[in-house]
Amino acid sequence: MKLLFDQNLSRKLVNRLADIFPDASHVQFHGFTEAMDSEIWDLAKIQGFCIVTQDADFAERSRLYGSPPKVIWLRCGNTPTSSVEAMLRAGADAIQELSDSATLDCLELY
Repeated sequence: MKLLFDQNLSRKLVNRLADIFPDASHVQFHGFTEAMDSEIWDLAKIQGFCIVTQDADFAERSRLYGSPPKVIWLRCGNTPTSSVEAMLRAGADAIQELSDSATLDCLELY
């Protein structure tokens, strides 16, 4: 699954998770550092990304509009990048299930 890390997550996650998510990117790499949620949503939809965020707004948008794009909502609060990495690694099977599902639009990881 192509992951797109939102502004509220470290861009270091792209390299740290390259072994299991080789097509991951960060909004900063697309010039979207100051972008509105709607712009990030459109970028993800057009380029086939799944948005990874700590922002409840994307989860709500997912409930309203469905997918694409799919959303991974990290419910961990302000936590070190290493903890976010561990959470995504631990959730890799659930993330694959989200990717494969025609009915799932949003995954919450704790």
